[in-house]
Amino acid sequence: MSAMTSRLDGKVVFLTGAASGIGAAIARRCTDENAAVVCADQSLDGAAALARSLGPKAFAVRCDVTDSASVQDAVDQGLRHFGRLDGLVHNAAAPALDASVLDLPEQQWRLEVDVILTGAFLASKYALAPMLAGGGGSVVFIASQFAHVATGKAVAYCAAKAGLVHLAKAMAVDHAGDGVRVNSLSPGAVATPRLLQRWPDLDAANAALGPDHLLGRIGKPQEIAAAAAFLLSADASFITGTDLLVDGGYATR
Repeated sequence: MSAMTSRLDGKVVFLTGAASGIGAAIARRCTDENAAVVCADQSLDGAAALARSLGPKAFAVRCDVTDSASVQDAVDQGLRHFGRLDGLVHNAAAPALDASVLDLPEQQWRLEVDVILTGAFLASKYALAPMLAGGGGSVVFIASQFAHVATGKAVAYCAAKAGLVHLAKAMAVDHAGDGVRVNSLSPGAVATPRLLQRWPDLDAANAALGPDHLLGRIGKPQEIAAAAAFLLSADASFITGTDLLVDGGYATR
């Protein structure tokens, strides 16, 4: 990647849910743009495999985003390794059950809300202080088109993702004066291992889900990563408190 497109040169980004899918694509895009990335994931093996593939600009840590001590330790490890923190991307998500409020176990509700929404709170709680010490930075929460339009049998996921969008807005109000921008990014259906667990192959997923998107197809992880890198960069210096829909037109159908 040319120097002209190395928008994140010298930056350090803490990324949750990094081991695969959208998270791995964001980690790769950030290192391609000369950022260093703390690859945080509940699976240390997965995060470590990703970090090895990315080289010295990536550092793997185990992080359970539902556990305050685990998040604090992961952030501290990243700081010790790279010496600073300029960006946070919260991408971690829990397996979702197809269930209405009548069918969804309370434990599953708590898991999805804890990973998606409380995880964003905890990651922000521990990442913001070093960002402020370095003069500011950018926070990006990976939300969903379902933060805007509901889908059936996904009450916990829809509610938690919608909460992320408004958490970003509230944090943007609190920290604009500190030099920290906070935004959310809402993908449509994306060809990740998580999505493809439900379909035999990409063609089947596209045939089933593509027509729901105005562009007639599902997204690629790299397309979400490009949008995340934009929000992390100075190219988005006048953007805070907003949600960027990268959904192929799903929410406007």
